[in-house]
Amino acid sequence: MSQDAIAPHGGTLIHRIANPAQRQEFLDQAHLLPRLVLDERAVSDLELIAIGGFSPLIGFMGQADYQRVVKDMHLANGLPWSIPVTLSVRQEEAAPLQLGQLVRLDNAQGKFLGVLELTEKYTYDKTEEAGCVYLTEDEKHPGVNVVYRQGDVNLAGPIWLLERHPHPQFGQYCIDPVDSRALFREKGWQTIVGFQTRNPIHRAHEYIQKCALETVDGLFLHPLVGATKADDIPADVRMRCYEIMLNHYFPQDRVILAINPAAMRYAGPREAIFHALLRKNYGCTHFIVGRDHAGVGDYYGTYDAQHIFDRFQPGELGITPMKFEHAFYCTRTQSMATSKTSPSGPSERIHLSGTKVREMLRRGELPPPEFSRPEVAAELARAMEQPALSN
Repeated sequence: MSQDAIAPHGGTLIHRIANPAQRQEFLDQAHLLPRLVLDERAVSDLELIAIGGFSPLIGFMGQADYQRVVKDMHLANGLPWSIPVTLSVRQEEAAPLQLGQLVRLDNAQGKFLGVLELTEKYTYDKTEEAGCVYLTEDEKHPGVNVVYRQGDVNLAGPIWLLERHPHPQFGQYCIDPVDSRALFREKGWQTIVGFQTRNPIHRAHEYIQKCALETVDGLFLHPLVGATKADDIPADVRMRCYEIMLNHYFPQDRVILAINPAAMRYAGPREAIFHALLRKNYGCTHFIVGRDHAGVGDYYGTYDAQHIFDRFQPGELGITPMKFEHAFYCTRTQSMATSKTSPSGPSERIHLSGTKVREMLRRGELPPPEFSRPEVAAELARAMEQPALSN
């Protein structure tokens, strides 16, 4: 059997899913354990820690890791890491919990998901986290707003997920890191490029994906389906668009579509590093970083998410960023291009973005072929007829 193309971050793919005996032991204790209810983002984080997506983390971050990540994008052991992964609770929830005890973790519906082996309780500076991680203290920033609203105490320690369930909507695309790595080995891929998106796929996405695919063995199309902003296109609509694209416009044997269960932080440059390391754990050797990756509003410069990769030593991240200029439709050449390849002037360039597509759809306009493939535009238009999307 061929070797994996790339090692997980830190060298070992973490697995924190309870075996049957452990699971039964936790279930037997369930009624005795103190209980915490996790929000949607914490549920996603629990899941990603357990399946190894956040390797080398084995649980929610302790104070030493947290402080160093916030201040200089490394774990306490010196390994690069750019976003805190913490379990924040209110003072009154933290107070009765004792170090060394197991804490039951439930979702909002009261389902017992996993346990935390509590090793630390610590307070933290929300303003510092906002300024360092999100580069703004503005509470209107969606990621900063989450930080300001969450509890004042972080709980830390290793976790166990009771059981791995397939995603209720996208079960066939629920491919964990151990599975994606096996698929890459099976296909003989030694170079794999990962692509992150929270938007429906448009022509600019397609262009940079195919440019990347010219130079590697395979594309791992990995849309995020965790918590996003209320005005983002819902995950089920986005997934249908990806399916359409793969069926009509991509080589079937060179692309794997899978879901990323993570929640969006909207942390711009820092989240670009975070997304790259996550795809490294899934087995990707390369990662596409385009215009304003993981950005929101005007908080980040167009290419800040590319520049941040240069702050790490060569080889330190272990995954190669593929940096792309802002792609547009060139009316002179009648094709997709960037400023590196197009002879056109500004008036001959049709710039595309997920935001523009959403705005057009809300006005009842169908995105033109220069924006979206017709089949994708039709799918988005159908979705926008639903009240939840057209508001």
